[in-house]
Amino acid sequence: MRIAVNVRFLLKDRLEGIGWYTHEVVRRLVERHPEHEFIFFFDRPYDPAFVFGSNVTPVVAYPPARHYLLWWWWYEMMLPYLLKKYGADVFFSPDGYCSLRSKVPTVMVTHDIAHVHYPCQIPAWARHYYHRYVPLYLQRAEQVITVSEFVKQDITQHYHIPVEKITVAGNGVKTIFQPITEVQQTTIRAKYSNGKPYFFYIGAIHPRKNVERLIRAFDLFRSQYPSDMQLLIGGRLAWQSDSMKQVWQEAIYKNDIHGLGYIPEERLPGVLGSALALTYISLFEGFGVPLLEAMQAEVPVITSNVSSLPEVAGDAALLVDPTSEAEIARAMQEIATKPRLREELVEKGSIQRSKYSWERTADIIWDILSKVNIS
Repeated sequence: MRIAVNVRFLLKDRLEGIGWYTHEVVRRLVERHPEHEFIFFFDRPYDPAFVFGSNVTPVVAYPPARHYLLWWWWYEMMLPYLLKKYGADVFFSPDGYCSLRSKVPTVMVTHDIAHVHYPCQIPAWARHYYHRYVPLYLQRAEQVITVSEFVKQDITQHYHIPVEKITVAGNGVKTIFQPITEVQQTTIRAKYSNGKPYFFYIGAIHPRKNVERLIRAFDLFRSQYPSDMQLLIGGRLAWQSDSMKQVWQEAIYKNDIHGLGYIPEERLPGVLGSALALTYISLFEGFGVPLLEAMQAEVPVITSNVSSLPEVAGDAALLVDPTSEAEIARAMQEIATKPRLREELVEKGSIQRSKYSWERTADIIWDILSKVNIS
């Protein structure tokens, strides 16, 4: 079987949600099935480390698809030509896009349809593209994979895609996330939080991630509960981040809030593993990978009671209303003052995280690719 794969999110030192999903799944497919050929379509020069085996043919398909006009050109002009040129039997696209003009059987991963719920938090040009093309992509693909049952039901409800066409194959967690010793925690806290315990947020920073309320809730927590707790915010600034910067500057305890920017993979496990808790109170998520990473690192979790987050968290997190700063602050206080609660959440997290693995996800996707090719 000749499997073409859209790998345009495999970017050196810039892997985020979709990029990591692509990396972890596709690497396993290549390694487990050396008898099959894989054609990787990049949209720019690639790092050789992303060519996971001798059964991979890397192809650079220009132009880099980072604008809606270039998205259309890449998927509707370049990909049909390349899929035909390389004789693909099946096309796997893990970024929620596919080619409407190609007749090659297609399996597509849709991570969320946030543009339906929060259209104003997406740049206008991207919002227009999503509203027009996402339903067409979902109809075109022979099979759709989602990362959670929540996203599956969301797609079914809003786009009336048959349930039998959609399969859930969630994210896994990398083994680099492990518990951190007290000695290591002391060193890491000295570097990042003036030696003080801290709450930690990791992820891109834009309105849907709710970082503004996290900052205000931290201010409220510190005002109500005297302590030396710090707040660390890790992640790149995405769109519409100016209001978050203003909230940060106006915070009473702004000197105890530390922005770390994008955290490289080699440093992230230590920073996360040294946190008193992960505070991930997003307004909307298709999955929420940091929850699993925290559970793997044996770090308690505070997260939102909306979208997919309760599904991923199970009973291994404090669930809060993400629109209530008082409720978020109260959860922070519980974590800070109740060591037994922290222990209970860690214990439950060790059970909850076992429900997800990249091996299981890769197996599900391989089974679907094989069936689509046969049909």
